[in-house]
Amino acid sequence: MNTSQTLKQLPTELVNSENFRRYGQVICASQDGKSFDAEDAQLNLQNGTPRFYIMRLDKRGRKFHKITRHLQCTQCLGALAGKDWLIAVCPPHNDLNEPVLEEIAAFRIPGNCFIKLNEGTWHAGPYFEHEVVDFYNLELADTNVVDHFTHDFLQSHHLEFEMI
Repeated sequence: MNTSQTLKQLPTELVNSENFRRYGQVICASQDGKSFDAEDAQLNLQNGTPRFYIMRLDKRGRKFHKITRHLQCTQCLGALAGKDWLIAVCPPHNDLNEPVLEEIAAFRIPGNCFIKLNEGTWHAGPYFEHEVVDFYNLELADTNVVDHFTHDFLQSHHLEFEMI
């Protein structure tokens, strides 16, 4: 049995509404007073108490081997102070207990927008090269306790990813 670890490079692309559609939404600024429409975050927070908070993360780099999903709610992430960041995602296949390796994609998120992840979307991140980034995070109060499913590619495939 081969137990050597492989590093797979994932090319990143700049996120936009079209290329991110399978995973969720990209939300950009709109004029105050605009009526609610499909361009606004389509949220599912009905399965618990919404939690909106700012999480501080120290330099994370670009490598990962674990990817997570939440089945009971959407999740919104965005960086404060206009800092760009990276995320890897895989579309939800809720009938499967692990992400489809060939469907993992990586995106660069500019600091002037945020993303909404659909229920079940696998995600690894936020990652970044800055020393510290504060992120706002909207999910449920107990998401990381009762709705946090993680797959470890190091254990399953002896695989680590690097977003380039």
